[in-house]
Amino acid sequence: MTLPATPTREFITGLPKAELHLHLEGTLEPELKLRLAERNGIDIGQSTVEEIRATYAFDSLASFLAVYYPAMEVLQTADDFYELADAYLARAAADGVRHVEMFFDPQAHTSRGVPFEAVVTGYHRAAAEAPTKHGVDAHLILCFLRDMSAESAAETLEASVPFADRILGVGLDSDERGNPPEKFAGVFARARELGYRLTMHCDIDQEGSIDNIRTVLDRIGVDRVDHGTNVVEDPALVDVVRERGLGLTCCPVSNSFVTDEMKATEIAALLRSGVRVTVNSDDPAYFGGYVADNYVALVEAAGLTTEEVVTLAANSFEASWLGDAERAEYLAEIDRYVAGHEAPSS
Repeated sequence: MTLPATPTREFITGLPKAELHLHLEGTLEPELKLRLAERNGIDIGQSTVEEIRATYAFDSLASFLAVYYPAMEVLQTADDFYELADAYLARAAADGVRHVEMFFDPQAHTSRGVPFEAVVTGYHRAAAEAPTKHGVDAHLILCFLRDMSAESAAETLEASVPFADRILGVGLDSDERGNPPEKFAGVFARARELGYRLTMHCDIDQEGSIDNIRTVLDRIGVDRVDHGTNVVEDPALVDVVRERGLGLTCCPVSNSFVTDEMKATEIAALLRSGVRVTVNSDDPAYFGGYVADNYVALVEAAGLTTEEVVTLAANSFEASWLGDAERAEYLAEIDRYVAGHEAPSS
């Protein structure tokens, strides 16, 4: 029995997978943004879905963030956060996502007066319902905004303690320029003490990318690296990532918006060298592609085989923060799916 050499979109979409790099605030589709704005009486400067969609245009990380954060004004109540997460989870299920570890940015909300509790309870309610409602096992990762102070991150971390049973780990995102990982070393050490898993963004082609990757590996001691494709610039660091079995949560479609290309060649090279790379959608409402779209885009750009796509899906569970037994169940699910798509050998 053999698999077709080239995977179809249908095969990719149905393939069981985990998503490990997904910003809930980045799933705010224009239709939902308009509905929440009207419900909460917020003037967003646009009155139609088409006008909102026209604002989702950018050519760098900075120009993306300039659109991204103001859009969050429409998120005001726990019900708003619930509705946002629930809409994403329904969409993820349609793309074959079985497990997801979702980022959220509480400082982007508490800094404008929204209570931390409203954010986390709304998101968690959607995650708790997801297994029954959507067939998706969903968890939350609290991210600190790196362009805010370490003191603000520390306060946010302590605010999370009463809700620690609803939060799987912590991450670091937003504008990397002038905000290296070591700025938050103390906060992440405290997060580790609290029992959280650790990950950090090392964005594509940013100032000091390779130095930042080195810091998160050697000093911070993260359990995973978000983006991280620039690791190819240092073969010794590639060896470290491979030897530790660390996951890199790559986002091909969004890469092409914030730099010159999606880094398909680099991602494929890392995959083929045995690095645990994964494919994810990042901020799909803004970049126009959910997780299956990202797989398809990478396949087309890098000429990946069906077997390599299956490896990417397996990597997504291997790099996840699942327990061993749960991980084994999902890997077995992939095996059953693949077996159902094999053709008889000639």
